[in-house]
Amino acid sequence: MDATDVGSHWESNAETWTIYSRAGYDKYRDALNTPALLDMLPPVVGLKGLDLGCGEGTNTREVARLGAEMTGLDIAPTFIRYARETEAADPLGYVLGDGQGIDFPDESFDFVTAFMSMMDMADQREVLKGVHRILKPGGFLQFSILHPCFVPPTRKNIRDERGEAVAVQIADYFDETDGRIERWLFSEIPAEERAKLTPFSVPRFHRTLTTWVSMIVGAGLVIEAFGEPMASEEVAKAEPVVADTRVAPIFLHIRASKP
Repeated sequence: MDATDVGSHWESNAETWTIYSRAGYDKYRDALNTPALLDMLPPVVGLKGLDLGCGEGTNTREVARLGAEMTGLDIAPTFIRYARETEAADPLGYVLGDGQGIDFPDESFDFVTAFMSMMDMADQREVLKGVHRILKPGGFLQFSILHPCFVPPTRKNIRDERGEAVAVQIADYFDETDGRIERWLFSEIPAEERAKLTPFSVPRFHRTLTTWVSMIVGAGLVIEAFGEPMASEEVAKAEPVVADTRVAPIFLHIRASKP
């Protein structure tokens, strides 16, 4: 599967994804994943940043609120349209484009973010090389992905008689099949609404942790930090859907710099 195919899948997802994520159904993002990645982010006041795979721009705007001058890049035209419409009065820069062929001049950005997008890109090795090229010396990339160790192609939550997650069953960790299609919807969407919707079609490009580290280092970046966010007891009580992250992490956060 190439980037054109990936773009087609995400364009088919974009309308439903935007509507329901903005309605508050992306619980993992809002309650845990984005806050944790932002907490890990170094100070960005006055810096120029690129949000890679920005979607409809929610996380791009969050980083901009921290004082950065942000540009968002996404492969799906509908995502870009929603992002631009949201900020028509005070726009950030949103660009339609492919992460594998980042079309910016060398050393254009102080930092790059990628919120849950890189594991869905067809050639992550080329993406990372492109990120290295557009980063200024001393700049950094910070991104979140599904945790390769705990969310491989096959994962199942094991629950007790009360329905609470107590363990995780995983398999196919070494299966790096390209473009495996996963179909799902946000689990908190009411059942009667879910029945009317077409599930998301998400092409996934799973890589082992060893492969991720190899690709990052091979692109000339230096790993500085890892994060594995776990929901607090308070967050898990407020949003039970994220409670399984107290058993094993679902997300991996990585920050790597350009020397």
